[in-house]
Amino acid sequence: MLKQHLQQKLQQKLSPQQIQLIRLLELPAIELEERIKNELEENPALDEVPEIVEDFERMEEGGEENRTEENDTDLSLGDYLTEDDIPDYKLREIRERAEHKEDIPFSAGQSLNEYLLQQLGLRDLPETEMTIAEYIIGNIEDDGYLRRDLHAIADDLAFQAGQEVSIPELKEVLKLIQDFDPPGIAARNLKECLLIQLEKREQTVVVELATRIIRNYFEEFSRKHYDKILRSTGISEEELKMVIQEITTLDPKPGSNWGGAMETILSQVTPDFIVETINGEIYLSMNNRGVPEMRVNPEYRDMLQSYTSNKANQTAEMKDAVQFVKQKLDSAQWFIDAIRQRQETLQRTMETIIQLQHDFFLTGEEASLRPMILKDVAEKAGYDISTISRVSNSKYVQTNFGIYPLKYFFSESMSTDSGEEVSTREVKKIMKDHIDGENKRKPLTDEELANILKAKGYVIARRTVAKYREQMDIPVARLRKEI
Repeated sequence: MLKQHLQQKLQQKLSPQQIQLIRLLELPAIELEERIKNELEENPALDEVPEIVEDFERMEEGGEENRTEENDTDLSLGDYLTEDDIPDYKLREIRERAEHKEDIPFSAGQSLNEYLLQQLGLRDLPETEMTIAEYIIGNIEDDGYLRRDLHAIADDLAFQAGQEVSIPELKEVLKLIQDFDPPGIAARNLKECLLIQLEKREQTVVVELATRIIRNYFEEFSRKHYDKILRSTGISEEELKMVIQEITTLDPKPGSNWGGAMETILSQVTPDFIVETINGEIYLSMNNRGVPEMRVNPEYRDMLQSYTSNKANQTAEMKDAVQFVKQKLDSAQWFIDAIRQRQETLQRTMETIIQLQHDFFLTGEEASLRPMILKDVAEKAGYDISTISRVSNSKYVQTNFGIYPLKYFFSESMSTDSGEEVSTREVKKIMKDHIDGENKRKPLTDEELANILKAKGYVIARRTVAKYREQMDIPVARLRKEI
């Protein structure tokens, strides 16, 4: 039986502007610059204010009105500015831009794939083997490894190139590619990668011994079970030391040094904030290099006013035009407001972090960092925790002591045996100092580290020591062992 009834429900819905702001908050400086460029290209109602217009707008705000009632129309800058009105430094800038108007060629670095294909072109191979080699090279990953199974490659060649290839044929071509530079390329695993590199070296006694150990005792070597290797091979500790030294000079990722120019550019860090300390005073500024001054296009605004003032004679086409123009104008204004609000949110968040970590920005000493979590910043800045999380993600700050990710300043707290609250970062530093100074023949276990910390007043469990060690990317004691 159907029944009708009223029900009250409270739902939180985000407006398009709020959604846009949330997405913009997460973007670091470089991605924000790209986002603004895309928006300027896609929305004709959004304009970037030229620097020369900004200068004259500032002059007009502080001076007398330069327009008469007769000339109070929307003129372009060229209609009323002459060279006499433009400052000399602006004229020089305009002339320099005109002289260097041609696009500057961008030199992209050669990729690993291109380098291997270049070497392949120097080999005189039959067409079938050339096709196989090109396909294998296309499957080599960025770090230089070929992780695809040869049977899968054979199936792909059969379906895509119509070429039936046996596994022995594939192995023969693969062996050819593994002879290319950089040494170790196209290996299917680390063991094969190291063996390829050792085979290319001068076959000294140490290299031959290293090849033997990698080929027959790779598992024991990777787990640092040196005692088993010494017993099985009958070599001396001194010889094993020379073998270890030889193997550590090999490259476990032969393709890692090859990257496109764009990847290099994207990997560079651009700080979102600049914090300077001058005579004991801290000054914060935003890095707005890629954030131009924007405005709503006045022509589109006038166009909308013209359409809406003539409602009586509007056709269906004119109504569609009005809807289109209004949508673009709203989108432009939303974007301008979202960028402004993003900058304000970032500014207030960074100001709060500086207040909470004031001593660090004065001294640059890691020991002066206070325990600080997202909730601390959110409460003091007046934002939600999720907002602070988005702001601190992928953002960097430039200080007198270097460039730091914003997440560097966040750490949990723990209590000493005297009840004093300290940052977990301090505990990690003590752990790292002891690990760096340990006897590598007998590295400190997690239990021993916990006892050392306890003696210093930090009551901490062994499993917590293990967690901190993993966070610092430090292997277990067994893997830190040396002879």
